[in-house]
Amino acid sequence: MTQRAYLVVLLLCLGLMCPLVTGIFMDKLASKKLCADDNCVYTISLARAEEDYNAPDCRFINIKKGQLIYVYSKLVKEKDSGEFWAGSVYGEQYEDHMGTVGYFPSSLVSEQHVYQEANKTVPTTDIDFFCE
Repeated sequence: MTQRAYLVVLLLCLGLMCPLVTGIFMDKLASKKLCADDNCVYTISLARAEEDYNAPDCRFINIKKGQLIYVYSKLVKEKDSGEFWAGSVYGEQYEDHMGTVGYFPSSLVSEQHVYQEANKTVPTTDIDFFCE
């Protein structure tokens, strides 16, 4: 085989082993967010869902009444927009959803414990609203 044929076979094999990540960038919900640190990786608080919430699209997470949620950032409310927080569900009965971070309306939860103050204002990026 020629070098070109080897290269084609190699690229085909790599393509089969490493499929491309596909997704879509959704509209931004806000241009700024409040976090406990510059990278928004530290938990701000633990909240409890007061009502069920069904996610309207992939930027959001489903929450059930009574469920605990780790809060990582709070979007800065802009005119004509809702107030959303970003977090992930917690609890053994929700094990299949643990680690999934998404947005939810702050009005549907009550903070149970504040770990750190959300005193860092950070600009949101397109990846904050990326859906796979």
